[in-house]
Amino acid sequence: MKIIGIIGGIGPESTIDYYRQLLAAHRERTPDGSAPAVLINSIDLNKMLGMIAAGKHTQVTDYLVTEVERLARAGAQCGLLAANTPHIAFRELAGRAPIPLVSIVEATCARIKTMGLRKVGLLGTRFTMQGRFYPDVLSREGIMLAVPAPDEQEYIHDKYMNELVLGTFLPTTRERLLAIAARMAKQDSIQGLILGGTELPLILTDSSSAGIAFLNTTEIHVKAILTEAMA
Repeated sequence: MKIIGIIGGIGPESTIDYYRQLLAAHRERTPDGSAPAVLINSIDLNKMLGMIAAGKHTQVTDYLVTEVERLARAGAQCGLLAANTPHIAFRELAGRAPIPLVSIVEATCARIKTMGLRKVGLLGTRFTMQGRFYPDVLSREGIMLAVPAPDEQEYIHDKYMNELVLGTFLPTTRERLLAIAARMAKQDSIQGLILGGTELPLILTDSSSAGIAFLNTTEIHVKAILTEAMA
């Protein structure tokens, strides 16, 4: 099995969840009790987000290439970015990375196709909700994408950066996020909702009240990297 490399710290809470889910998913596939070999490179979230906010996408790519190279030198043979937002630079990064990288967007698109969904919503940071990386991939498969209203996007981004990334999960925030999901299901006719921020599954653990399927991008990504590592 290949050694898995994770670019983590973006954010810390979801990096911990990635590691837990990797161990659990591996145990399901290999019930002998063995564990996968995993290397984690925890990078500076503020540095990366500062470059993204400033529109310095070339610098984002250069930064991530350097950190993936660090993983490769440590022995990683395949890898992933443990977050959605840095996938804004994934295409360029994958072309320069010394090891194969598994895209959270491509993996999520594949899951949506398997589920037979034709229109989905997307929650995440402002950079994810307003970025092109999800629409570009989904549109190739004829999958329509809806995002929250501008005021909802502002609320989600604020709570994401000032609560979720810091490990703060409040009932009031959860209720508002569920209300946004329910509104999108009713008004935008979405059949599923991409939790396009890897902290979101930590607060939105139950989709029943929203009436639509939640796509846990962390869980989807973990299964995709295990498939790559075990190929």
